[in-house]
Amino acid sequence: MHVGTSGWSYPSWKPDFYPAGTDAKEFLSFYAQRFSTVELNTTGYRLPAEEQFRRWADQTPAGFRFAPKLAGNRPRMVAEFGARVRLLGDRLGPVRVQLISSRDEGMLELILGSLDPDFLVAFDLEHPTWDGVEPRLASAGAVRVNDLEHDAPFRYVRFRDPPYSDAELQDWAGRLRSVKEPLFAYFRHEDEPTAPRYAERLLELLR
Repeated sequence: MHVGTSGWSYPSWKPDFYPAGTDAKEFLSFYAQRFSTVELNTTGYRLPAEEQFRRWADQTPAGFRFAPKLAGNRPRMVAEFGARVRLLGDRLGPVRVQLISSRDEGMLELILGSLDPDFLVAFDLEHPTWDGVEPRLASAGAVRVNDLEHDAPFRYVRFRDPPYSDAELQDWAGRLRSVKEPLFAYFRHEDEPTAPRYAERLLELLR
């Protein structure tokens, strides 16, 4: 099980998470000592230079996994996206594809056909018209974010509605313990370091 947060580069997390005086360049290496995964959201807006991906990989230990974001409304960048995120090497985790529009089968098939079939792909589909698409995703080796019910090769959970009480986290831990597939779970960033606190607590409950 991999549990982490949605991003790490937040100065407002000092001094409660990052120690006072920690340089921003050291945030990722410090974060990676506490968690084994993180969402990489900047890739959903622009693709960083190739060297940046290599630097991120070098700052994290073996076993760490990045979950880069792909904006599904920008299909023309899929090929370049795939080439860049491969530079993370064995630090590459699941790719989160965000589609905020209503159901579009053509777009879904275009993305599925364009991404490397070896990628773990999680589709973030909030619009209710996507309900029922889970079997098609499973047949392509993909999964829908927050789906724990249908067959899938892995699970991707996003906690995007804080705050969370300890009782709620205990309830989630009970649900996630029954997951047999590889699991990636992320808590949404807030200005205060609530996300790492929730992630640490969930890890405690899952152990």
